[in-house]
Amino acid sequence: MSSKRVPDQKDISGCAIAGILCESGRRITGEMIIRAITPMRDRSNGLGGGFAAYGIYPQYADQYALHILYDHPRGKQEAEELLSRRCIVHADETVPTRPVEAIRSGPILHRYFVSIKPQELKANYDMTEDDILVRLVMGINADIDGAFVFSSGKNMGVFKGVGYPEDIGRFFRLDEYEAYLWTAHGRFPTNTTGWWGGAHPFGLLDWSVVHNGEISSYGINRRYLANFGYHCTLQTDTEVVTYLFDLLVRKHGLSFEAACMAMAPPFWNQIDRMSPERRDVARAIRAVYGGALLNGPFSVLVGHSRGMVGFNDRIKLRPMVAARKDDMFFIASEEGAIREVCPHPDSVQHAEGGVPIVGKLRNGRGWGPESAV
Repeated sequence: MSSKRVPDQKDISGCAIAGILCESGRRITGEMIIRAITPMRDRSNGLGGGFAAYGIYPQYADQYALHILYDHPRGKQEAEELLSRRCIVHADETVPTRPVEAIRSGPILHRYFVSIKPQELKANYDMTEDDILVRLVMGINADIDGAFVFSSGKNMGVFKGVGYPEDIGRFFRLDEYEAYLWTAHGRFPTNTTGWWGGAHPFGLLDWSVVHNGEISSYGINRRYLANFGYHCTLQTDTEVVTYLFDLLVRKHGLSFEAACMAMAPPFWNQIDRMSPERRDVARAIRAVYGGALLNGPFSVLVGHSRGMVGFNDRIKLRPMVAARKDDMFFIASEEGAIREVCPHPDSVQHAEGGVPIVGKLRNGRGWGPESAV
């Protein structure tokens, strides 16, 4: 009998996530985030990789940048007819790519820089421009065959597909873009399909989400979101996290800590031991947002125009580590991914279960959770 105690295979715990934020707003090319995600290649299997970048379209900073993938030209025609009715299309073009041997085929990839027409704003006087855009995105994804909007924020973009993340990064020529915030994902799909629209990040408005783990409450969360007009069509559980952040933070005005508490709440016996003021808040959040609770093992990294937020499930069944060097803030599944691009960080922090780690644009601290009240 062998006395060997080391397992033959590494326990990779699923997908890879990484994020880099320059809190001063300084923009860096996509080369750094590609370098960071590459050492975690064994956490993915080539069925999904992607990136989100913020600050890449300064010439169209006031327009929504819609990245849309099409399965066939008919879907493109129908989507463009809808966009022309509802939006002013300031510019559009094929998403630039380069040949990469590992990526043999893909969908039609096009991007549009749009604003909502004044008559649409007038007809929907009780809705914000963001609300109208969300309804438009939901309509395209649900009703137009072969058309999927996978990025819809201002001055940002999601780039994703079927492949290892480093190959996807080269395919989309991310070395030619400059951004103050980058996130990345290497996917290892388990119980959902691997396809271009199902790769991470998932985006809506300026939210982008990458996720490692499994949202076993997907069905409940999906039905809960449908009550507010969010329709999950991309066949991956992570989609609900994106829409929950939009609902809880943008629509309902919760802080990031409160939103994360709704999705990864403390256990009731932990709530009972809190200070009276915090206990009341925690109880109210659990009572009001029961349908937003996420079950299952997960680590989530959320990018947005003002920074990024990382948080785990409440008992921390997936890894997440953060680090800081001067004005640079990093989050990743593995510390080695951070040290690949920042060998000597000033500080390193391992996430606690259910407690968000927050990096903020133009904020010298940007470290730790916000107040829940």
